[in-house]
Amino acid sequence: MSGKIVVGYDGSAAGRRALDFALAQAKAQDASVLIAHVLEWSPYSFLTAEELAERHKRRNEEMARAETAVLAPVLEKLKDSGVPVETVIKYGHIAEKLSDIATQAAASQLVVGRDGQGSLVARVFGSVAGTLVQIAKVPTTIVP
Repeated sequence: MSGKIVVGYDGSAAGRRALDFALAQAKAQDASVLIAHVLEWSPYSFLTAEELAERHKRRNEEMARAETAVLAPVLEKLKDSGVPVETVIKYGHIAEKLSDIATQAAASQLVVGRDGQGSLVARVFGSVAGTLVQIAKVPTTIVP
């Protein structure tokens, strides 16, 4: 096994293209794939203790839903792929968390999809792919 490829996956068509690319790369390199799903999370410093407890409960519920609805189906499809696959779910800023996951996993590559939407929001605030190009500490591939 020559390495690990981390792929950002959200269940979208762009995420599936990124996963397909990562699987092809993993097969060619005798590598494994770590499918990373990140739920966007922003801190609220002005919440009460009760509100924070409720938010934490909702976060756990969202993570369980993501495991069931996003990652379990793709793992089932990939069980006969011939590529070792594992998953991780994290909360936080998507680009930052994907970069952290790739660094902590000592990944040889980080792969994400791009949906091609040139929306005003992406232009003003930046996209995950655009941010990763700037901050990732491992080689990053953006799949169109």
